[in-house]
Amino acid sequence: MYNKKLWTPLAGIIRRVLPSSSRFSLYPSKSPIRSSAVFYFPSHLETPRDFANDTLTFLGNPNSFSRSFCLESAEKVDATNRCWACDAAAGTAPFLVCDSCRTIQPVDFSVDYFQIFRLERKYDIEVDSLEGKYKGWQKKLHPDLVHSKSEKERGFAAEQSARVIDAYHTLTKSLSRATYILRLEGIDVNEEETISDPELLGEIMEIREAVEEAPDSQALNQIRSQMEEKLEELANCFGNAFHSQKFNEAVACIRRMTYYQRVNEEILKKL
Repeated sequence: MYNKKLWTPLAGIIRRVLPSSSRFSLYPSKSPIRSSAVFYFPSHLETPRDFANDTLTFLGNPNSFSRSFCLESAEKVDATNRCWACDAAAGTAPFLVCDSCRTIQPVDFSVDYFQIFRLERKYDIEVDSLEGKYKGWQKKLHPDLVHSKSEKERGFAAEQSARVIDAYHTLTKSLSRATYILRLEGIDVNEEETISDPELLGEIMEIREAVEEAPDSQALNQIRSQMEEKLEELANCFGNAFHSQKFNEAVACIRRMTYYQRVNEEILKKL
């Protein structure tokens, strides 16, 4: 079960941030605040989601989600794979580029995002180490660098490069990494499911009102700092639950992380 202190103390902090005239109401009687928020994905995958006024609902197209986070198997790359251009056997995994002739290979969807960066499949990874590996792949795969190649290979380069970008953005963000690793375990997070937790509902609505009424960037950054702390604590909760294979708890962590992430996106729009 989750420690209630993760989402109870924020109201007092918000009251210190806002002018004394600010009012907090679970159900505003006039001009209810409605705002649009974006759940973080790579820019070309962003899907707008709206907050509801009186319920907190996961909104979005599950089919679109499946395209963004397609479920790859955890099997290692088959060492018998051969280059389509020179017929050399795959020398290293993942087999994105032939070691013999440097030809870019077609996408192998049995290779998951962790394998692309040669990482163990676990939630707690060294995120800082990903940037160098990402840039290394892009130096080999980016379509602009293979403009003199055949049309076939340029097509493979575009597909591989796009997939590496998706893998990088997915694994560097705690929320998207959590959702992805659960999908690799065969567990879908139902984005359409409504959360009716009155305590969470009340807090999120107060935070949204605080964001709307924040007098300056300093007040917004104070709220944002609190959101980052909550996201970090929930990420730790997810990591512990996933490691213990308590998948129901892990899913509950993801749902709460989603709402705090949405608040952060709203704050960034106002800064």
